[in-house]
Amino acid sequence: MNATPAGDGIDATLVTSLKPYLETRNLLIAVSGGPDSTALMHAAARSGAAHPIQVATVDHRLRAEGGVEARNVGITARALGLRHHILSWDGDKPSRGIQAAARQARYALLAECATGIGADTILTGHTADDQAETVLMRLLAGSGPAGLAGMRRDRELAPGLRLARPFLHIPKADLIAYCSAHGLAYASDPSNVDERFARARLRRLMPDLAAEGLNAERLCRLAARMSRDEDALRDAAQSTFIRLRLTADAVVLDGRLLAALPDAILIRVVDLALNEAGGGGVGRLERMERLVFEELRPALTAGTAMRRTLRGILVELGAEGVLSFSPAPARRSPS
Repeated sequence: MNATPAGDGIDATLVTSLKPYLETRNLLIAVSGGPDSTALMHAAARSGAAHPIQVATVDHRLRAEGGVEARNVGITARALGLRHHILSWDGDKPSRGIQAAARQARYALLAECATGIGADTILTGHTADDQAETVLMRLLAGSGPAGLAGMRRDRELAPGLRLARPFLHIPKADLIAYCSAHGLAYASDPSNVDERFARARLRRLMPDLAAEGLNAERLCRLAARMSRDEDALRDAAQSTFIRLRLTADAVVLDGRLLAALPDAILIRVVDLALNEAGGGGVGRLERMERLVFEELRPALTAGTAMRRTLRGILVELGAEGVLSFSPAPARRSPS
């Protein structure tokens, strides 16, 4: 992406991006010690806020240097007049999927800290480069529009708690330049170039992809377009779900009207119904597509009964055209 010229231009961009949060939110800033979050912390402290800002660093206990880096963030935070918290991910670590597990633990620790100090918003330093990498990873994983929308700038992390990424449109190079301009020291995480991890391997390929035209700016533009379209489809599905629901006491829909819906709305209505019925876990798009397009749609068209289970929910279409969603009965253990 095109970087902002160094100097006052970068400062103004960061301040403008932070302004909505500084004026209205009780903030906890997540700072790893890298250039992105260090710039975020420094710019927020210099810009002034309506409420006191606090800072948290997660020590994942995965590298010996992690504790030192966390303490160094604390030194910088206190010099800026900010209270600092070190959050430790203790206990056994998984042998596989360590980055995903660390991400889940990080957000859980940050949410707990935010709740404890009365913060209603957590800010992270994710950049346009992070967004581009996320979109590319999801593209390779076969994600649909919701996945290709990438990271949202602002989303609910827990009831009453928002996760916001004010720098999601800013290239990483701008934040490195900001740190250099203000003499800010920052740490470098070796996992960012560790090719055991998919994100690091894709990061190495980005210059070659950019040379073919698939650069970070275009990937971010794709995310913005997918986000726009997904929001519209989701809103349409939500209103359709409400209109076709037959009773407030159970998740029961009018199957005859469902049969007339476009595929993009139908699959989202079914997803909403599964969630409303208490379906757990992360829904896999391929399984949803099999259920909706290979089983439910043909049954709706033919007017035949269907009974399937997905995400712990029994999806049952009666011959009379009523589609119901309810918790699946527990499986009997072998005697």
